[in-house]
Amino acid sequence: MLPFNKRLKCFARALRRNMTDAENRIWAKIRRKQLKGHQFYRQKNIGNYIVDFYCPAANLIIEIDGGQHYSDEGLRRDAVREKYLEHLGFEVIRFSDRDVFENLEAVLDIVSDHLVSVEP
Repeated sequence: MLPFNKRLKCFARALRRNMTDAENRIWAKIRRKQLKGHQFYRQKNIGNYIVDFYCPAANLIIEIDGGQHYSDEGLRRDAVREKYLEHLGFEVIRFSDRDVFENLEAVLDIVSDHLVSVEP
């Protein structure tokens, strides 16, 4: 079972109800096993973090980054978070919200490539 922080449960629910436009756009394409038959979860609580999208079969985490992630502090926090998640055995791939808006098909192709060798 994945480690998680019970105190983040309500916050994760709130994030699911209030996803960003970029998150909604990618969610519309990966929900209900639309991408190679793989199940994805959104705003998943893992450890002390809430990840944007999680595919358990592939141990894959997808992060959609807005502008706050590109500040010095944002980059530092993301590096710590990514190191923790990779230590748990996850592969983390990141896209900017701009990538999602301007080239969603390329984003989905990259995610799909990470699912190739994994059975759903």
